[in-house]
Amino acid sequence: MKNKLLILSFCLVSLVLSAQSSSDSCTAALLTPITGSGTFSVDVFDGIAPTPVCTGGIAANNGEWFAYTPSGSFNVLISSDLASNTNSDTRLQVYDGTCGALTCFAESDDDGNNYSRFSVVSFNAVAGNTYYIAWDNRFDSVPFEFVVVEDAFSPIKFTQQTISTGGTFRAVVDMNNDLLDDIVSVVARDLTPLEENSNFVYDLNIQHQLANGNFVDNDYIISAKHSASWSLAAGDFNGDGYNDIVMGDGSGVNIIKAENNGTSYSVEVEENGVFTQRTNFVDINADGYLDIFVCHDIAPNIYYLNDVNNNLTYYQGADPNGVPEGLGVYSSGGNYGSVWVDYDNDGDVDLFLAKCGGNTERRTNQLFRNNGNGSYTEVGTIAGMADSIQTWSGAWADYDNDGDMDCFIGGYNGTSHKMMRNNGDGTFTDITGTTGISAFTYTGIDNAPADFNNDGFVDIFSNGNILLNNGNMTFTAYANGMPPQGGIGDLNNDGFLDVCSSYIYYNNGNANNHLKINIIGNHCNKNGIGARIEVESPGIGKQIRDVRSGEGFRYMSSLTAHFGLGSDTSVTSVKVYWPDGQTVDAIYNPSINQALTITEGDASLGVHSSFVDGLLIYPNPTKGQLFVESTFNLENAQYSVFDISGKRVLNNKLSSKTIDVSALNSGPYFLQIIDNGLTTTQKFIKE
Repeated sequence: MKNKLLILSFCLVSLVLSAQSSSDSCTAALLTPITGSGTFSVDVFDGIAPTPVCTGGIAANNGEWFAYTPSGSFNVLISSDLASNTNSDTRLQVYDGTCGALTCFAESDDDGNNYSRFSVVSFNAVAGNTYYIAWDNRFDSVPFEFVVVEDAFSPIKFTQQTISTGGTFRAVVDMNNDLLDDIVSVVARDLTPLEENSNFVYDLNIQHQLANGNFVDNDYIISAKHSASWSLAAGDFNGDGYNDIVMGDGSGVNIIKAENNGTSYSVEVEENGVFTQRTNFVDINADGYLDIFVCHDIAPNIYYLNDVNNNLTYYQGADPNGVPEGLGVYSSGGNYGSVWVDYDNDGDVDLFLAKCGGNTERRTNQLFRNNGNGSYTEVGTIAGMADSIQTWSGAWADYDNDGDMDCFIGGYNGTSHKMMRNNGDGTFTDITGTTGISAFTYTGIDNAPADFNNDGFVDIFSNGNILLNNGNMTFTAYANGMPPQGGIGDLNNDGFLDVCSSYIYYNNGNANNHLKINIIGNHCNKNGIGARIEVESPGIGKQIRDVRSGEGFRYMSSLTAHFGLGSDTSVTSVKVYWPDGQTVDAIYNPSINQALTITEGDASLGVHSSFVDGLLIYPNPTKGQLFVESTFNLENAQYSVFDISGKRVLNNKLSSKTIDVSALNSGPYFLQIIDNGLTTTQKFIKE
């Protein structure tokens, strides 16, 4: 049992199996209080049922009580999420006050990561104060064990606040176009409440954030057939300025469209028979219109391509009219967590698929390189990312601030995590052994990147734990006092990232500075999903973010790009590389500790004259090869080729002085090169 407990944090003190037993009442528990970390047992339920019921719902028949009086001030974790309890369904209340006047302090029902019916709470405990731990048999009377883990106060602290939506929390994202993050929940509604067999439909509740940090509660009747039990994503596919939603469960997927300036919602698409996992909004075929991607657990993935009239066409697997090669075509699926990320820095978004379950081929992770012309090549093996480990999600970020995206591959069900460092040449190296991550063995389904302490180095939010980036590609894990999981965004507009799951977990912050960036596209992709944002500051240097719809596995996080600045008091530049491959906007010396809004093209760098003067492309016309000569060092510059209609037909990094255009049809084209934010375009003819 001790080895199991060590997975909870790097910083755990030694745990001792305690002989302290449960009591039948609050007052009896005071006679033998818990005073430190340990493992404890509930063998029989024959005591007084705990009240009030902090979780809500019906009171139990019986309960078992423990008193906990810490000798010092600690972050405390109480958890029944243990392998020995696989047949248990626990419910937990934690009280403070006195036995005669108990006050709800924390609660948990169905919050486990390894088994959802377990209970997990964490809180800051004050030395000498007594907390009352009460388990009840509302759902189960099976004996079980639980742990109390005391940990040192972490440098990241959160304040928990109750918020009631009547539903299941799934997203932290701006829904009413005021550039403030809102909270989206999915609410089940029983159409036949008096009948034995219920028939549920699903509506939305949106808590709209106000400028003062308060929320306005709004319910929207949509009567969707499928819930968001596995995933929800948000994005504006029809370009009206208001985010739409894709969500699904084990029997299908819905696409929910915002209408009337976001004051109502309706079901645009209802697809049955899809075992929905991770969902995303993304421009799959680089035509400027936002498409929708859905991971399928038991069949090849599905996707919807958006045309110029915002009509969505359904595709599954390989299709000559969609993505010719398909995006995850294994016959029995195994597709769990999709992340769209520009891993090779060529200006278009690629696809990483986290895979799980079944034989080795089914569960081997995949990496699809975007060829820049609507097609993709699976390069997992070549890149070193074809892991056959069990994983539900990968957290992609530039963890070492060297200008390219690395990947934390989150293990599931006891499988070890991995940290894959981007080598900058399309390949990755496993550096897990030098990062400290190998000592962190608490696993689960949700892993997402975020800079929680605003130090300028991206941390990892992993299943109720925060792996704090130490700034040297090593990480320290903190378990106690952290949010369990959820959507990430700034829910009180203070510049620090908060989390929302069953509660709001407000980040208490520190003295570090920050910059938030909202980008507004001119075309269908209003959120600029797929854009690359660079922020450079004197002390930290360059940081990068990709604007993504759908991080981790289950939740939707903010579309606002968040940059911690540490002690830096100024920002040298902000550059936005838009997903069309043509536009680069730059802002120099912006004020810090603000939300900066950049509209596509308003701060365009345009053409740098000396760049043009020093560039030669030949032969022109050409039959197959286009040679690029320049007095400037253009190694690894990004290039795109556009046809006469403005459609991008090629895209890559300029790794040599030759561009192969032999596959293009005859006619005029435009070659655009982007280097360090500077752009130039030249026309050529393909014979």
